[in-house]
Amino acid sequence: MRIVFALLGGLALLLGIIGVFLPVMPTTPFILLAAFLFSKSSPKIHAWLVNHPWFGPLIQDWQAHRGVRPHIRRRALWMMAISFSFSMYVLPLWQLKLGLALGFAIVVFWFLRLPVIRDAP
Repeated sequence: MRIVFALLGGLALLLGIIGVFLPVMPTTPFILLAAFLFSKSSPKIHAWLVNHPWFGPLIQDWQAHRGVRPHIRRRALWMMAISFSFSMYVLPLWQLKLGLALGFAIVVFWFLRLPVIRDAP
């Protein structure tokens, strides 16, 4: 079972890295999924991911508080709005545009319900 978790963790990490460069792909959920899967399969890779300079703080915040920092929240909302708007602009069918708008509304509603982690004074 560890091999399955490791393979799925590698796939999730790959999709998360692709999401860094491709605005339509979400990064955060895949990185969090990869951290979970590697925690079940490879403590060494999990430790590397949790201590990674880019992904580590995001994972640590999620594991400790189940939330996101305000600047991450703003950046994510802007990137989602830009990528969904661009996708709706290039799609020719109104049904697809409506589906994207509905998907965007659901994702934003879920994301705004996440707790915001305030920095300690």
